[in-house]
Amino acid sequence: MKPILECRKLCFRYGSMIALCDVDLSVEPGGIVGLLGPNGSGKTTLIKLAMGMLQPERGEILIDGERPSPKTKAVTAYLPDANYLCKWMRVEEQVKYFADFFEDFDRNRAESMLSRLGVSPNQKIKTLSKGNQEKLGLICTMSRNAKLFILDEPIAGVDPAARDFILDTIMLNKPEGATIFLCTHLISDIERTLSHFIFLERGCVVRSGNVDETRVKEGKSIDALFREVFKW
Repeated sequence: MKPILECRKLCFRYGSMIALCDVDLSVEPGGIVGLLGPNGSGKTTLIKLAMGMLQPERGEILIDGERPSPKTKAVTAYLPDANYLCKWMRVEEQVKYFADFFEDFDRNRAESMLSRLGVSPNQKIKTLSKGNQEKLGLICTMSRNAKLFILDEPIAGVDPAARDFILDTIMLNKPEGATIFLCTHLISDIERTLSHFIFLERGCVVRSGNVDETRVKEGKSIDALFREVFKW
C-alpha cells in the first residue's frame, strides 16, 4: 500500500539553524497519527514542507506518492495553527466560501457540525468567542472529503471542554480510509484518538510506532513515554 505521507532524508534549515535533519518516516493510509514533540522540535516546519509552503534543502517529502503541488493540495485538508477565518464574514458566508473553493466540501456535514456547535449561521465570525472560532475553522476543514487531514495544534489555547468538542469532531467526521496527521505537544489530551505516534526532537525522529503495541511493550502510556523521552 502506498504511504499517504513519506519523508526521505528530509532536511531544512533557517539560516544556520537546523529545523529538520535527515527525517525518514512513512505514514500508511487510514490512521490518526500524532506528530509529537516539544516547541521548536520542527513539527510546523515539516507540515509547511508537506503543504508546499517551504521547499526542502535536501531530501524529499511525498503526499500520496507525489511531491507537494496543486495535485496534492487537492487531496489534503490543512488546518494551520493560526486563525485563518475571514472575521468580517458571517458563519454561513465562510461555509459557502469553502464550498465554492473545494470540490470535495460536504455542505451537509458542515451544517450538521454547526448545528451541534450551536452557532447561528447568520452570526458574524468576529463576534464568536476564540474557542468557537477555533471550532468553526476545524468544522470547515473536517467537512472536506480529503485523503489526508493535516491539523497543526488544533487544541492549543482552548479550554478543556473545547478540546473535547474538537477531538470528538475529528474522530466522528474522519472520512473512511482518510488519514489524520495531528501535530501537538498536548499528548495526554489527544492520546485516546491516536493509532500511531511520531516523536520529533530537534528536527530528528527519535521514536515512532503503533500506539497500542507500544503501550503493551513499554507498559506505559504514550504520554508517560513522551515525558520520559523529553525530560529535561
